[in-house]
Amino acid sequence: MATSHQPGRFGSLWKLKKQNEAAAPDSRFRNSEKLDIEHLSNTSFDRADASQPARRRREAPPLVRDLGPEERARLEMVLVKKIDLRLLPMLILMYLMNYLDRNNIAAARLAGLEEELELTGTEYLTCVSILFVGYILMQVPSNLFMNKIGKPPLYLPTCMVIWGVISAATAAAENFGGLLAIRFFLGFVEAAYFPGCLFFLSSWYTRKELGFRTAILYSGSLLSGAFSGLITAGITGGMDGKRGLRAWRWLFIIEGVITIVIAFAAYFVLPNFPRTTTWLTEDERQLAIWRLDEDIGEDDWTGSQNQTFWNGMKLAFQDIKMWNLMVILFCFVASGTVTNLFPTIVGTLGYTNIVSLLLTVPPYVLGVITTFLNSWHADRTGERYFHITLPLYFAVIAFIIAAATIKTGPRYLAMMLMIPGVYTGYVVALAWISNTLPRPPAKRAAALAAINAVSNASSIYASYMYPESAGPRYVVAMCVNCVTAFIAIVAATVLRFTLVHLNKKLDRGEVVEGAVAVGEAVPGEAARKGFSDYKSAWSNAFCFITDTISTRSQYGNTIFVASRDNVEDFRKLIERLMDEV
Repeated sequence: MATSHQPGRFGSLWKLKKQNEAAAPDSRFRNSEKLDIEHLSNTSFDRADASQPARRRREAPPLVRDLGPEERARLEMVLVKKIDLRLLPMLILMYLMNYLDRNNIAAARLAGLEEELELTGTEYLTCVSILFVGYILMQVPSNLFMNKIGKPPLYLPTCMVIWGVISAATAAAENFGGLLAIRFFLGFVEAAYFPGCLFFLSSWYTRKELGFRTAILYSGSLLSGAFSGLITAGITGGMDGKRGLRAWRWLFIIEGVITIVIAFAAYFVLPNFPRTTTWLTEDERQLAIWRLDEDIGEDDWTGSQNQTFWNGMKLAFQDIKMWNLMVILFCFVASGTVTNLFPTIVGTLGYTNIVSLLLTVPPYVLGVITTFLNSWHADRTGERYFHITLPLYFAVIAFIIAAATIKTGPRYLAMMLMIPGVYTGYVVALAWISNTLPRPPAKRAAALAAINAVSNASSIYASYMYPESAGPRYVVAMCVNCVTAFIAIVAATVLRFTLVHLNKKLDRGEVVEGAVAVGEAVPGEAARKGFSDYKSAWSNAFCFITDTISTRSQYGNTIFVASRDNVEDFRKLIERLMDEV
C-alpha cells in the first residue's frame, strides 16, 4: 500500500493525520478511514440491497461542506465533548444500578437471605440463574422495538423505573417461590438496558470513538461490584434488625429506591438519536449526522418507517461474522460468570462476612483501571485483536491458580486477576460488534441484542457450578472458565484471519458483501474504504514510535532523533513486509 507521506512529517500522530487529510483527501490515511484490521467497513452492504441500482454518493450538508479541515476538527472535538457530557454520566449511573440490582443477590446471601428464606439444596442457585431466562428472552425484541420507536430517552428510563420497583419488591419475598418469580420478572425488564445502551452509543459515536466509550459505560458494572460489597458491608453492620427487617431486605429496598430516583432524572437528560434530537444547535446536529454518515458511508437512523423488525434480524443472522462474534462474547461471559457469586468465592478465604465483602472491592477497582487503559489504547492505536486476547491469558492463569491451590495468598491473587482478565478485553469485544456490523441500524440492533442474549445464556447453568460443597477451589467451575477463555482467544483469531482474507479480496478489486457502501458497488472504492486495512495499524504504530524516539527531555535537550531519511526508508520497508504477509 503506497502512501503520500513526505519525510519530516513525524512530529506527532495527530498532526500527521491532519496533514494527510488536507494534503491528500483520497489517502487511505484519512482520519475517518484509517481503521485497524478488525474494523469491518466504513459502510454496510447487505444482501437485501445487492440488486439495487447504484445511487449517487450523498454530499455533505452546506454547513459542513464549507468548513476547512482545521475548523472541522475543532468543531467536531467540541461536539464530541458535548455528547460525552450529555450521555455518558447518566448512562454510567443507569448501568451501575442495572448491574447492582441484578447481582446484589450474591451479596444478600452473606447478609442473611438464604437463612431467613430457608433455601435448601440448589434453590438459591436457581434464583440466581432464573433471572437470565427472562433476560435472554427479551433482549432482541426490546432492542428492535427501541430502534423502531426511536425514543431512547423515553424507553430506557421507563424500563428502569419498572425494574427498580421489582428490585425493591424483592425485600417482600417470604419463600423460594416468591423470590423465584421476582427474579424472573426482574431479568425480563432489565434485558432492555445493556444491549439498548450499546445500540444507543453506536448511534452517536463513530467507530474509532466507540471502544473507549463502551469501556466508560461498562465501568458502571465494575464499579457496581465494588459498591455492592461496600454498601452491603455497611448495611449488614449498621441496619441488620432495624424496624424488624434483616439486612438483606434493607439492601433491596435502598438500592431499588435509588434506581427509581435515577430513572426519573434520566427522562430529562438522555437525548434522542442525532437526526431527531432537539438539544443540539442546527450546525451541531448536521455535523453529528454527517460524521456518522461519513464514517459508515450511509445515513443512520432516519425514521421509524425505515426500521423493520424482521429485516434487521434477517440481515444479522445471515452475516457469518455475527456468529463468530457470538462465540467470542459467549465465552467471555461464560468465563465472567465467576462474578455472579464472587462474594461467595471470596468468602472461602475464611474471613468474616463483612471482611469478605470488603475484599471483593479491590478486584473490581483494578478491573476498572485496566479496562480504561486497555480501551483507551485500543482506540488510540486502532488495534482490536491483541487488546481482546492478551487480557484473556491472564484470566486463564488466574483460573488455573484458583483451581490448583488452597493457600490464601495465591488464591486472592487469582481473584484479583479474574475480573481484570475477563472484562479488560470484554469491553473492546463489545465495541467490535458495532465496528463489524455497523449498518443498517436495524441489523446492528438485532446483532447487539442477539449476541448479548446468547452470551448471557451461560449464566443460567454457571451458578450451579458454585455449590458451597465445591469450595474453596471450585475445580469444575474454574476449569470450565479456563476452557471458555481459551475458546474466546481461538474464535477471535479466526475472525481476525477472516477479515485479513476479506481485505485481500478488496485489494484485488473484488466485491465483498458487508464491505461496499449501499448503492456504491464499485470495487476500487470498496478497496479504499472497505474492510479496515491491517497495514494502517502498523503505520499508526510506526508514527507513534517515531514520535516517541524524537521526544525531548524537560531541559530541552534531544534524547534521540532518528534520521528522517532512514525513518522514511524504514517505513517503506515495513509496508513491503506487510504486503508480503
